[in-house]
Amino acid sequence: MSAQAHRFSGELPWIENAQKVAPKDARALSKLFFAQLQVLEEGSREYQYVRNTLIEMNVTLVRFVASRFRGRGGSDFEDIVQVGTIGLIKAIDRFDLSREVEFTSFAVPNILGEIKRHFRNTTWAVHVPRRLQELRVNLTQAREQLAGTLDRRPTVKELAAHLELSEEEIIEGLVAANGYTAGSIDMPADSPETGHVGDRSRSYADSIGDCDPALDLIVDLQALAPLLADLDARERRIVQLRFGQEMTQSQIGAELGLSQMHVSRLLTRVLSRLRTGMLTDQ
Repeated sequence: MSAQAHRFSGELPWIENAQKVAPKDARALSKLFFAQLQVLEEGSREYQYVRNTLIEMNVTLVRFVASRFRGRGGSDFEDIVQVGTIGLIKAIDRFDLSREVEFTSFAVPNILGEIKRHFRNTTWAVHVPRRLQELRVNLTQAREQLAGTLDRRPTVKELAAHLELSEEEIIEGLVAANGYTAGSIDMPADSPETGHVGDRSRSYADSIGDCDPALDLIVDLQALAPLLADLDARERRIVQLRFGQEMTQSQIGAELGLSQMHVSRLLTRVLSRLRTGMLTDQ
């Protein structure tokens, strides 16, 4: 740093290439530059030097935060850095040295917030071809222009004529535009039952079907039926008493004139046959 630094106005070092200042030195220098920034006249040559140097010294902080978003939404990394730099500049302009907070701790949320805002405003919730992304922009502009002229929302035919496209292309663009944002399934939905638009008592989630566990039971019963038909009368009677009427083995024995031990052996054998049949491909 000493090789790059010269005295500036008797107060601060002159840094030839602030972006090459090591992060550790940048933290220490930033405190000196912020202290000077607060006493300089805004708009003066000295003020601009101090502010620009603070920005350049802390660009590495922007690149560090931006690296978390590398490749997201198809955005170029340098574009993300530029957006993050806006957050850095806002942080520099808002930073108050008297708060005794490290500038990095104050700047990171500002940089992060600016980048996240960029992605919220510019990226699509569902990937669509670039051709349709560009068509969405043209459709938005065309609708605004025509709405002002017609004093109503334009039709597909009017949009097609205005953009010199086919109606099919307009419809495709309108459908694709739905992928720009993703709505929550908890958003209020129109309710046919009440006839009220945007009935807040119901949401989209209320109209989405759920898995019915009884469906698996139906499949099992369909597979079990022919296996039960293969049992003899006594075996079917034991199964019916045990699982249909929920009788104990002793009660079944008394009903059929058998010992509890005999009923247990018969039931074990029957259940084994049924289980094997259920697990075997029919």
